[in-house]
Amino acid sequence: MFRVFATMDQRMPLSKIADHARRAEKLGYDGLNVPEAVHDGLLAAGAALAATRRLTVATSVLVAFPRSPMTVAHAAWDLQESSGGRFELGLGPQVRGNIVHRYSVAWTPPVPRMREYVGSLRAIFGCWQNGSALNFDGTHYQFSRMQPFFNPGPLADGPPPIHLGAIGPGMLALAGEIADGMMTHPTNTAPRYVREAILPKLMAGAKRAGRAGNTARLMIGGLCATGPSSQQTNTERETARQLLGFLYSTPAYWKSLELLGFNDLGPRLKALVASGQWNDLSGQIPDTLLDATVPSAPYDEIAEVLAEWYGEMSDWITFPMPDDPTLDPKAAEVIARLKSC
Repeated sequence: MFRVFATMDQRMPLSKIADHARRAEKLGYDGLNVPEAVHDGLLAAGAALAATRRLTVATSVLVAFPRSPMTVAHAAWDLQESSGGRFELGLGPQVRGNIVHRYSVAWTPPVPRMREYVGSLRAIFGCWQNGSALNFDGTHYQFSRMQPFFNPGPLADGPPPIHLGAIGPGMLALAGEIADGMMTHPTNTAPRYVREAILPKLMAGAKRAGRAGNTARLMIGGLCATGPSSQQTNTERETARQLLGFLYSTPAYWKSLELLGFNDLGPRLKALVASGQWNDLSGQIPDTLLDATVPSAPYDEIAEVLAEWYGEMSDWITFPMPDDPTLDPKAAEVIARLKSC
């Protein structure tokens, strides 16, 4: 049985998110992943939570380092309280170029910094929930002051879970060590990569922390090509080809290419970007890479394909909501099958 989360277009206007969330809830999704790209992820999550009554909403993922853990803690606490315990905090480090040049934040090695980030969040949450003294003293973050005036007090549903988006081996191991869950990226959800690269690192991190087994739940947040017909499925495959062409031009995402035998693809894509040939990226993505990374089948077959790809490795998956609302009844059938697989 899968826990099934909806996704959303990162460019969806903030004013449309409430309707999107209500639609996801009506379709039977367990939750909704809210990305952070052109909108503030916490504002978007708040809009989705306020519009629904049952749906879990997760940031997938909030860019952590430009924000103080204290400001994130307050926002996450408010979202958890106002929604009756339906908020999940997904965090990610982002690549160096974006951290330095898009956010104007100093770069430091992300794994030790994220370790402290999550540790400081848990210290703040513990102070608010249990009344323990706030005393976190790290290299990157130090928190030692929490007057009663600024303490929001305990939550009936407890603090929100903390998930990590992870790509590299160090961050994967860290997720297994300290996080409640790990969210995959479209570039690292090929079943072989999950089996051979992700799960062993999660287990290694859990062992390092003395956690029982793989305590961090694994969300499969990859691409999926599907629709009411084979023709629509093929159209969605081409959309996935375009996105992967853009994503794999970033060196941070090349580990999965190397494991799958496409070692020369990343440098070719990077060279095209350097010369401004953005429209030529998708033509470099071969069908064999799509076959390995994008589950593809019409609605009447896709649930079984996803279960075959991931059923032995995870019970938490994303599934795309159709662009055309007239297809909602068909999509709802797929969601129900995924929840019963």
